[in-house]
Amino acid sequence: MIDLVTIVGRVATDPTQSQTAGGVPVTNFRLASTHRRFDPATKEWTDAGTNWFSVAAFRSLGENAKASLRTGDSVIVAGRLKIRNWESNGKHGTSVDIDADSIGHDLRWGTTAYRPQPRPPAADPDVAPTAERRGAEESVDDDPSAEQALHDSEPLDLSWAAPDLTPTAGITS
Repeated sequence: MIDLVTIVGRVATDPTQSQTAGGVPVTNFRLASTHRRFDPATKEWTDAGTNWFSVAAFRSLGENAKASLRTGDSVIVAGRLKIRNWESNGKHGTSVDIDADSIGHDLRWGTTAYRPQPRPPAADPDVAPTAERRGAEESVDDDPSAEQALHDSEPLDLSWAAPDLTPTAGITS
């Protein structure tokens, strides 16, 4: 059974990168998801508790996460949920892990500038489309006309993504 989840939260630790025993790159970080409620008695928002997740991102997703994410970033993580019990040195607990399929900044709280990475050659067995890894028979990534349309399009104007850093921006007298 596979439990797919989407979690909105904040990166709680700077991502660290390592390799699996098989040499596959993996990036790990902790994700904190705090739920807030409006208290009608005090007319204020209050924190209702924080859930903690360990996130693992493999291959290019992990490499891009390592290059893009910092502690405190607001993100959206989608992936497969795994709950496991652990014991170490007489202590025991439960870990809630997510094997990430997608990670992105939550644009409700800020802007980001997307820079696509070149696609690796299709013959590389370590880099398979997500749908193929799951055993799907077709993938939207296999549509050559969509990819050609992407390359034929005009360059994107990303000037809006850079914040105005002048000291008086947005201040009126």
